[in-house]
Amino acid sequence: MPKFQLARRRFLTAASLGLSGLALSGCDAFDFLQDRDNGVRNFLEGTNDLTYRAQRLLAGRDSLAQEYSEADIRQPQRPNGVTAPDDETYKALLANDFADWRLEVTGLVERPLSLTRQQLMNMPARTQITRHDCVEGWSCIAKWTGVPLALVLDAAVVKPTARYVVFHCLDTIENSLSGEVKYYGSIDLIDARHPQTILAYAVNGKPLPVENGAPLRARVERQLGYKMPKYLKGIELVDSFAAMGLGKGGYWEDRGYDWYGGI
Repeated sequence: MPKFQLARRRFLTAASLGLSGLALSGCDAFDFLQDRDNGVRNFLEGTNDLTYRAQRLLAGRDSLAQEYSEADIRQPQRPNGVTAPDDETYKALLANDFADWRLEVTGLVERPLSLTRQQLMNMPARTQITRHDCVEGWSCIAKWTGVPLALVLDAAVVKPTARYVVFHCLDTIENSLSGEVKYYGSIDLIDARHPQTILAYAVNGKPLPVENGAPLRARVERQLGYKMPKYLKGIELVDSFAAMGLGKGGYWEDRGYDWYGGI
């Protein structure tokens, strides 16, 4: 079984990289894929649903990503994406060691929450040593500690109409004519309630550093790195993505990435 799981993980990683990386490699030759009416882009987007269904069929709802031993941690967790937010709000929170920071849980919930970092740390924690796979092609093994997202969702009492968890972040990824574009991403409730999906506040036994997403980041261990947003400020329960961005479910998804991003 372990050999099959490893082979399956490699196959699905290659498939995800092949389908999303083709359009998102940054190569000028694929600039035409930014055209939302382009037939090739529409075909690639259509494969996202196939990837999602294949992953669910092969992996199941509750299968675990491989976990490792302390001996497998050979380097600090390599940062991905933004590593030092230049946002004034973020810098003010950082200057006060995030004492004024809150995680807002809103949307389709019976009990909206506003949680301090200490309140999250007082909840039952999970520690896991897992591999981070980046869409750029690198990977890194690290030990993450945080509160299972399922516990936060239970405390908020998710309404039956909710289908997705949307992560809202503090870091501005770009500025446009319409204003700042903050990073955001999403997962479905199956992955949100997966036992390895945690809101991490520590890595390798130390508080989460800025470059890795302090004060809080998502760890969704069966997905690629861009599905694990950093610098979290809020979690919103929704029934669709229609009201946000281009309706694709995330910042990179709006730009052509696979929504599921499974490995």
